Amino acid sequence: MQRLIRRKPNEDFFGWFEQAAHNDVEAAQLLDRMCREFVSADETVRQLHDLEHKGDEIAHAVYQKLNKIFMPPLDREDIIAITIALDDVMDHIHEAGDAMCIYNIQEPTAVARQLADSHRRVHRRRWRSRCPIFATAARCGGSRRASSRSTGSRIEADALFRQGTMDLFHQPHDPTQVIAWSRIYETMEKVTDRCEDIADVLRGLVIKHA
Repeated sequence: MQRLIRRKPNEDFFGWFEQAAHNDVEAAQLLDRMCREFVSADETVRQLHDLEHKGDEIAHAVYQKLNKIFMPPLDREDIIAITIALDDVMDHIHEAGDAMCIYNIQEPTAVARQLADSHRRVHRRRWRSRCPIFATAARCGGSRRASSRSTGSRIEADALFRQGTMDLFHQPHDPTQVIAWSRIYETMEKVTDRCEDIADVLRGLVIKHA
């Protein structure tokens, strides 16, 4: 597992945001692969657990630094909001993958595959270039495009969640599978919700630094 990168004091927060974002990207790719292939699911969940632990370490480093620094590069509430949302994305991805093993899922549904693919695509678009979005939002006010993409992904995820839930309750299914998949769908949908929370913070940064 990659160690946390230590940077100069003024670069710490942006560096940790980048690490957390890339951590989320890797997790989204793992969950997508798990839903498409569903082989070695236990091993994939172990990898997700390692990434989740790394995310917790990053969040802890942010909070420690925030308690020590007098003038952070962003407002404290924005730093906390971004940190919580990035960590929650990781937690929900791990929770969704782990639930598939706990509930003894035999094969992911088409809706689960589509939700996982949606997560992978939105993360790939947003963080593909060393995650400059955070620094850009703070210094230049340039996150509008990423924010609109996040909103579009949330609309897509909401529609998939509704479609999947309707199918569970409108078509004949094993009751245990209905319980399992309704919880998994809800967890997967939360991933996109938390991405939207990050976008909301970035929209606020655009206004503050316009």
